[in-house]
Parts: sequence; C-alpha cells; structure tokens
Amino acid sequence: MRLLIVTFCLALISCSTPRPEGKTEAEVLFKEAQDLINDSRYILATEKLNTLRSQYPYSFYATHAELLQADVLFKQENYVEAAAAYILFKDFHPKHKKKAYVIWKIAESFYAQIPDTFDRDLSAAHEAVKYYQELLNFHSDSEYSKGSIDKIKLAQGMILDKERYIGDFYYKTNVFDAARYRYLSIIDRFKSDPMLLAHSMIRVVESSHKLKDKESCTKYFNQFKEQIEQSNLKKLQSAYNNCLR
Repeated sequence: MRLLIVTFCLALISCSTPRPEGKTEAEVLFKEAQDLINDSRYILATEKLNTLRSQYPYSFYATHAELLQADVLFKQENYVEAAAAYILFKDFHPKHKKKAYVIWKIAESFYAQIPDTFDRDLSAAHEAVKYYQELLNFHSDSEYSKGSIDKIKLAQGMILDKERYIGDFYYKTNVFDAARYRYLSIIDRFKSDPMLLAHSMIRVVESSHKLKDKESCTKYFNQFKEQIEQSNLKKLQSAYNNCLR
C-alpha cells in the first residue's frame, strides 16, 4: 500500500512539472529535449525530438531537432550512428550555418572509433583524417578546427605504421610481389615521412631482387636514387648491386 502511494505521488509530481514556455508546441518540445539532455536523460530527450520531427516536420525547430538527435547519439557514445546522423544532416543541409560544427562532429565521431593499436581495422582513422582535413580546408578560422592537425598526425601515424607492418609482413613471409606492391603504394601515398619512404624504396629494390626481376631493379633504383635521403643512398645502392649479381 505504501509503495502504491509513493508511486502515485511521484507520478503526480512528474505530471505537475511545468513545461518550458514557447510560442509553439514544437518550440516547447525542443526546449524540453534540451533540458532532458542537460540532465543526461537521453532516451526521453530522443522521444521528444522524435515527436517534434514527426508531428511538426515543417517547423523551424525540426532541423534543429535533427542535429540535436545526432548530438544525443554522440553523447551516448554511439559513434557509428552519430557519424551517420551528422553526415546525413550535412548532406541534407549543405549551407547550414553550423556546417563547420557538423564537419567537426563527423571527424570526432570517426576519431572516437579509432582502435588503440594499428593492427586492427583503421577505416575510422582514414575517415577522421578526411573530415578533419575538410574542416581545415574550408573552415580553418572556425573554433572547431583547433586540435585538428594534432589528431590528423596521430591518425596518419597509425595508418603509416599499419602500412609498413603489412609490407614487412609480406616481405618476411616471402610474398615479394605483394610486398613490392605495398611498398610502392606507400611511396605514392605517404611522402611526408622520409624514414618510411627510404625503407620502402630499399624494400622495393630488394623485393625485385627476390623476384629475379633485374629490369625492375634498375628501373626503381634510377627512380629512387634522386629522391631518397643521402643517409640512405648507400643502402639503396647496396640493394641494387645485390640485384645485379
């Protein structure tokens, strides 16, 4: 009996909670959702936003509700769904005044999905770099661009480590055609890391040697000798000399 009385009282208090003021029901629903989000009551907030969007799709607040739903997903750490929601918003509202914020949140959503080690799927790292770079290219003056360069470097560092790991794996397991292909891809795509470039150039020549492909040895040596750092030129020359024997 006592439990029923307590439950009834709580329900009565809940029902008597004053709603925010607003000129329209859509505005009231939006403000209610904001209050719920501030209280970390995300499920109830989502229900309010769904009601707003379904019952008042042409309201001024419908678009705001769409973006706020993406924010809720991010706050819930549902980063895959959040990224999809922000991308959808960006596609449907390409000229929205919060476009810089949306691009930043897309990048942040992918960045949050990057694994701790490079030996796992790094698709999220590639996407994070893509959107951080878009933010820097088109909204460099935005407050949201701060920290983007550091996060790009971290993500690219993991990508580079994985590319080298795969190339070295193929080389060490005597799959020299695949190794050479991977090292050539590194040389073509990642020109900002001199050490990785030198390692890849040398391994391309060594892989060609293992494949008994003297013609490619000469081709790649002549191509790389002008590009490789002088400190590694002797190693490249040595790999080429071994190939000619």
